[in-house]
Amino acid sequence: MKKILLVLFLAVAPISQAADRPLSLHPGNPHYFLFRGKPTPLITSAEHYGAVLNLDFDFTKYLDELQSHGFNLTRVFTGVYCEDSHSFGIARNTLAPKEGKLICPWPRSEKPGYFGGGNKFDLDRFDEGYFTRLKEFLAKASQRGIVVELVLFCPFYEDSMWNLSPMNGRNNINGFGALSRLSVYDFKKNGKLQALQESLVKKLAEELNSFDNLYFEICNEPYFGGVTGEWQSRIVDVLVEAGKTLPNKHLIAQNIANGSKKVVKPHPAVSIFNFHYTSPPTAVKENYALNKVIGENETGFKGTGDTHYRMEAWEFLLAGGGLYNHLDYSFAAGYEKGNFPYPAKSPGGGNLEFRKQIAFLKRFLEGFDLLSMKPDETLIIGGLTGKTRAMGLSDKTRQYAFYFFNGPKVRPLVALPKGRYKVEWFSPLTGKMLKAESVSAVGPPIELVSPPFDPDLVLRIRAIGTDETK
Repeated sequence: MKKILLVLFLAVAPISQAADRPLSLHPGNPHYFLFRGKPTPLITSAEHYGAVLNLDFDFTKYLDELQSHGFNLTRVFTGVYCEDSHSFGIARNTLAPKEGKLICPWPRSEKPGYFGGGNKFDLDRFDEGYFTRLKEFLAKASQRGIVVELVLFCPFYEDSMWNLSPMNGRNNINGFGALSRLSVYDFKKNGKLQALQESLVKKLAEELNSFDNLYFEICNEPYFGGVTGEWQSRIVDVLVEAGKTLPNKHLIAQNIANGSKKVVKPHPAVSIFNFHYTSPPTAVKENYALNKVIGENETGFKGTGDTHYRMEAWEFLLAGGGLYNHLDYSFAAGYEKGNFPYPAKSPGGGNLEFRKQIAFLKRFLEGFDLLSMKPDETLIIGGLTGKTRAMGLSDKTRQYAFYFFNGPKVRPLVALPKGRYKVEWFSPLTGKMLKAESVSAVGPPIELVSPPFDPDLVLRIRAIGTDETK
């Protein structure tokens, strides 16, 4: 009885906690979020999206680990898509639950035959146990100040994924989904699945409406597996229609491309444009004029070391991005504190030390008045040599943030307005200040001299007399 009462408390807790409206674009600078009254970039190093659908995963321990670093984002899939233990070479993949450990929006029937083991699914009903677990996850995330990106759908990259989906006709008792994996997200070809998908979207919108720490992403990587643009627009329309009768409105994200792509004629209801593996961060520059949040919500395929992913995070966010999610393979069922020793051939990295590095990046950004900050390619007018590159934000008058990659030293010529400035250099690896000095600018340019570094360095410049909150 106590457990039931606890679940009920968690499910309704966000209503009383959310004194502000749900996560929104900040009206003062829509490249960032407004969350609980504060301008907010969303930054994290998070698990592989199976925290809810995998019953073996203890998400309380996982959320505690994110909170311990001050992270404020996690990304989860709904359960209409899952993977097997061989998918993408991911060891202990949280999207690959063991037999009997998959929970999804629809309940099991009494008929055996699910491809992943156990009984088939009944798509004419919703599994209230699933929604209880999902709301408990959202409530615990809310208590820790963590926003949840709920990814509604995902293409089926291979038949092995489609073979495991409850929407596949072989896995349900309803006669839905007797079609190719390439037709699932094409409303001209998917038959009864379209109504099923729209019903699920409406149900999720209604069940989760009270949470302020939520936004919806239409589909993960829709540029694979036959996902049509018309189908994506229809799902957005369904979310908008469902929201008309609900008190709270949640943001909608669209995953645009791996790398970069200029967004043309976006759906007006989409507020977040997400990219994967976008290094260098061309996607931010190409789409900054949309005046929406540009996010990178998946990284990987650059080895298991920290350096590339740390560089990717700093460059993306200092290019003007507002959301960054490192895909952290050190989280697994039984290793929810992020201490799984993944093999050397893992498709990505992640570990405790890396999370400390990203935590410093988050604190560093939050030390600025972000609403007045924009990408700045004009401040540094010379002094970079060799392969050294720089990325930065500024308000062009009071505060400046720059990231340098490839040392061992830089002597940037900076075009600061006349005045006195505090100049501070930091190690993005340790977060420690390496050098600090006060300088006078009597007319551009002024030369700054960095401490030695390998391979990256952070520069903070603030006009004397401005807020020096660290």
